Amino acid sequence: MDEASRDRLERLRSRIASGELGAAAFRRALLDVPWLERDAWLDRLLELGPPPDDGPELPRGCVPYLPCAVDGVLSAVDLAGVSGSDVLVDVGAGVGRTAALVQLLTGATVVSVEIQSQLAQAARQLQQRLSLPRFSVVEGDAAELVASLGGTIFFLYCPFGQDRLQALLDQLEPAAHARELRICAVDLPVPPRRWLTLISPPGRGCAVFRSTAVPHALANGQSGGA
Repeated sequence: MDEASRDRLERLRSRIASGELGAAAFRRALLDVPWLERDAWLDRLLELGPPPDDGPELPRGCVPYLPCAVDGVLSAVDLAGVSGSDVLVDVGAGVGRTAALVQLLTGATVVSVEIQSQLAQAARQLQQRLSLPRFSVVEGDAAELVASLGGTIFFLYCPFGQDRLQALLDQLEPAAHARELRICAVDLPVPPRRWLTLISPPGRGCAVFRSTAVPHALANGQSGGA
């Protein structure tokens, strides 16, 4: 990287840490980067090195941490319509890379859920380095904790196998009777559930589902007349 590029990244990083950079400005900066270079650019901006090795806490049925490509996150954000009023839960979040990217792109509240302690600590350090607001890290098993986190959107990038995914969906179903949920699954087949409807175009690497247990009008804050 040349000196001018390093200076631009440093200025951008400073604006993020000071709270001066809005979501629209960050998106413009990201989209100005050629798509083949976006992952390396984001890692330099967030000061992230290679993914760390997995530790002994990784249970059977979980997938070793691998960061999601930037364009996969962009697709999820756009297809799910993530906004600043959402609470996005990143399941198997690793070092918090996707959670940070979503917040910078949308202003949403993000919850980074990670079972491995060294990865959860790296996510906390990322939050502190950039002074990211509305960014929290929960250390534990997402398949057991997810229903208690108050999310409106759940992001899954190959965090675990089908057994744990079934358990996670079982945990979320009661919440779907109280509020509308969206599930973003990147490169992860989601088993059919009566309370989930695919809302993204079929056949893509990113699939977005909306819960249908709550009537759509109610989910959007509308009610019948008196």
